[in-house]
Amino acid sequence: MDGLDMVSQASLIASDDSEPLWVRAAEVIERRVRQGALPAGRRLPAERDLCAQLGISRVTLRRALQHLVDEGVLRSSHGRGWYVATRSDRDWPNSLESFTETARRKGLVPTSKVLRAEVKEASLDEADEFGVVAGTELFVLERVRMLDGVPIGVDASRVAAHVVPQLASTDFSHASLLKVLAAAGAGPVVAESMIEARACGPDIAPYLDLRPGEPVLVMHQSMVDSTGRVVLVSAITYRGDRYRLRTSFVRGGASA
Repeated sequence: MDGLDMVSQASLIASDDSEPLWVRAAEVIERRVRQGALPAGRRLPAERDLCAQLGISRVTLRRALQHLVDEGVLRSSHGRGWYVATRSDRDWPNSLESFTETARRKGLVPTSKVLRAEVKEASLDEADEFGVVAGTELFVLERVRMLDGVPIGVDASRVAAHVVPQLASTDFSHASLLKVLAAAGAGPVVAESMIEARACGPDIAPYLDLRPGEPVLVMHQSMVDSTGRVVLVSAITYRGDRYRLRTSFVRGGASA
């Protein structure tokens, strides 16, 4: 018996429930995962069976399933179906997520120590990065990022100030920059990233409990919104022993 056979249509469609149907469907599936009825690595029933069990359309089901993929609860395998995410899947979600989202998905408490939060004029190089004219105002945010109080990295981010005018008045010791951008209709959807090993500079070393010259990993990112506009450029310096990147590669021509 699969983990959803006990779900009835009545459990989803309650007359006094104002939540969208796809949200309720996602909650039912996630609850079965949390309860262990759908263990890690288990393949979910076929979509047509899920639709029948939950009393919803395939469009509604797929929206619920994709939401659970974004949340790290499920993973999708093209042509094979939907699976309950394993621990390694949750370590590396196939989505762009903020430091805050990653921390909370792992059950950790994210906090930040704000080192700098101010507006400045874009230099020629910065103007090229954002596709704006030199002198355009940029919001500069520099923070020490921590998980459960342990310093993980130093994040130096820049945003074109006109994208979200209230950035300078936001308390980023707890607020998520990506969430603030999304709320303003400028949420990043694609990030071009580059990671390189470097020696830790004397200006950053004290914040990461390192000595100058010790190895760090620096991630450079340029993020664009759904219109293709660059909305965020950042450089995050991580302690090498507190950051791990998981990725995968597919050989060209190999079957999926």
